[in-house]
Amino acid sequence: MRKLIILLIFPFLTLQLYAQETELFGYFEPQIMGFKLKNEFLQLSSNKLRIDLKADFSDRASFGANFDYITYHGKVIFQMLDFLPASVTKEIPDSLWYLYTLPFKDRNFLDNAYLRMSFRYADLTIGKQQISLGAGYAWNPTDIFNFKDVLDPTYEQPGHNAVRLDIPIGLKYKMLFIYSPENNWRNSAKLIQFKGGFRHFDYSLIAIERNWIFYNYYTFQPIIQKRNLFGGDFAGEIFGAGIWGEIAYNRMEITENYWESVFGIDYTLDSGTYIMSEYYRNTSGKTDYKKYDLNDWIRYISAETKTISRDQFYFYINHPTTDLLNTGCSVIFNLNDESIAVVPSVVYNIFENVDLTFFGNFYIGRSGTTYASNMGNGGLARARVYF
Repeated sequence: MRKLIILLIFPFLTLQLYAQETELFGYFEPQIMGFKLKNEFLQLSSNKLRIDLKADFSDRASFGANFDYITYHGKVIFQMLDFLPASVTKEIPDSLWYLYTLPFKDRNFLDNAYLRMSFRYADLTIGKQQISLGAGYAWNPTDIFNFKDVLDPTYEQPGHNAVRLDIPIGLKYKMLFIYSPENNWRNSAKLIQFKGGFRHFDYSLIAIERNWIFYNYYTFQPIIQKRNLFGGDFAGEIFGAGIWGEIAYNRMEITENYWESVFGIDYTLDSGTYIMSEYYRNTSGKTDYKKYDLNDWIRYISAETKTISRDQFYFYINHPTTDLLNTGCSVIFNLNDESIAVVPSVVYNIFENVDLTFFGNFYIGRSGTTYASNMGNGGLARARVYF
């Protein structure tokens, strides 16, 4: 712990000597998750400390960093096969079940650390930084850097090592270039994006090349292939309703090429109630849940793929019950296997800079479907203290 404190404070003290303005802030986030699985109620709790550091050296140069320290307690090792239907797990000998575990280990890591410089014709950002792409809420077809949890899609995304160049073209247009280096040029990620605006809409066109790594979970051999993505997105407003869309064509080196698309709409009523819906389609997904195999399930659970099925629908409603209390509910409907996930939520600003969040998760579906009841019904309680 002493080394951790020194590690957190030393950069701050050093930057104070050179920066015109330095800020140190962050949050502490304890949470506990519990759910019923095979007639047993399991619990996993965690404590997360996030330190954010920002220093402005001038109007044209700044530094930012985030450090996360996370501890896990309770049920910290899960057997992934416990969540799968018997029709899939019967293929795995009992002697090999130990290979399919999902451990939660204590972590301390530098999530972001970057230098941002503004020049006359461009902005340059170097280092580990957040890369957020796409207009979608629950799914982002054009974002191949991050995977969202559809039950909690707004949770912060991790940083990625990259060089980013933003070039404005007049007042309405901008070019974005991102290079994320790996061991050689071929394996490194390359991105180019053109952003523009037309009346009440913003839009973008994007092209990305990156390696995609996933595993054959029958042999545990990695499958590494080149992935080329071509797509775009738009977001705007018509008659007071927000509308957005996103589409991506994925040209694969080994596996079959596929399309991803998202279309969404939202509206805020006079009462303050917010309503949103989103439709997601992935042509690499399957339409018959009886054909979901071990690779489909484990890749989905381990976030190697966004989905296991082809078509899904997301609905969300939120209402400000009081000035300090928001209640809401998400419903995710799998159109192919007809399973449903219901996620009620409550966010309470209990004190200044202290928020409490409660999620429930209830699965309704036949055994073998994406949101089958054997996936574990339960909930999560999370506090966040900002400083």
